[in-house]
Amino acid sequence: MPDIQLTNLTKTYPGSNAPAVNNINLTVKDGEFMCLLGPSGCGKTTILRMIAGIEHASGGEISIGDKVVDSIARGTYVPPEKRGIGLVFQSYALWPHMTVEQNVDFGLRLQKVPAKARIARCQDVMEKLRIADYAKRYPAQLSGGQQQRVALARMLAVNPGVLLLDEPLSNLDATLRLEMRAELRRLHETFGTTIVFVSHDQWEAMTLATTIAVMSAGQMQQVGTPDEIYATPANRFVAEFIGTPRLNMIPLHQPCSELAQHLQRRFTLHDQTQLCGIRPEEIVLSAESCSNAVPMTIDNIMPTGGSWVIELVAGEDRLFHSTQLRPRWQTRQQVHCQLPTSSLHFFNRNGLRHDVTAN
Repeated sequence: MPDIQLTNLTKTYPGSNAPAVNNINLTVKDGEFMCLLGPSGCGKTTILRMIAGIEHASGGEISIGDKVVDSIARGTYVPPEKRGIGLVFQSYALWPHMTVEQNVDFGLRLQKVPAKARIARCQDVMEKLRIADYAKRYPAQLSGGQQQRVALARMLAVNPGVLLLDEPLSNLDATLRLEMRAELRRLHETFGTTIVFVSHDQWEAMTLATTIAVMSAGQMQQVGTPDEIYATPANRFVAEFIGTPRLNMIPLHQPCSELAQHLQRRFTLHDQTQLCGIRPEEIVLSAESCSNAVPMTIDNIMPTGGSWVIELVAGEDRLFHSTQLRPRWQTRQQVHCQLPTSSLHFFNRNGLRHDVTAN
């Protein structure tokens, strides 16, 4: 299965002053499960549609394997049906008058695959996606999760080199989404297909993808493994977009901030060092005073189902701490907050990750 290479990829729609996709460089490796992650309108679906050939690039190139499939400079454009890809939309797009088996078989018929081979291929794919028992049913007789499996089976039956998924789980309820995440993970392990998956849901990206590409306003913010994106965010946008509750951000040059003064004593901070972030689960609370701790008062304790979020205040400072252990604290109780050095993220005035020196 081929790599996908995006080189200086740009898309500007007619009448728009700003590009929807701005000079993107990205490689999706053979067999990789890549998630394009970002808020609505960031350009992720536009990239998917350009890879599929539904949209033309305004600039740059798209290559699948060793073949350039879209390049204005080269005068090259390969239509979608010749790119060797499968595309699954969030709406499933099943033929309502066809049975499950007929839907799965549809692409193979278009390819004029012999009947015996078609039957064997359909049966194999339906069994792997656990829909063989529904072969004679129509889409209206299936649940949302079952319809999604049929849409995936239809694409996988034709053995595409690349599978493109455009927010395929967004129409499912919470229980079915969880089941389908596990299904997609198993599907990737079983077929080894190169997958590009579009999502605005960080937890889908973190649990499914081998690599995440975080986007904002048409630009690539960071590409890395889920662990890299979470543990070492490249900039403020990535740091705040990934994680629930979101990362605590502490301004470092506010004279009335106890937290800012605490961090100024611990680190050599320059004027360009503007912010310090820490994830809620990395904050350590203790009842007793200890070194490198800041006294704060518990303002609120909020259960979130399996975990708790504790809101802490000290003057104008406010932090959120999360824990999976039932809190032994009470509201209005004073506690001491430790901010471990290894858990701190510093950002400069441009929002970029920034290294500092401990005193």
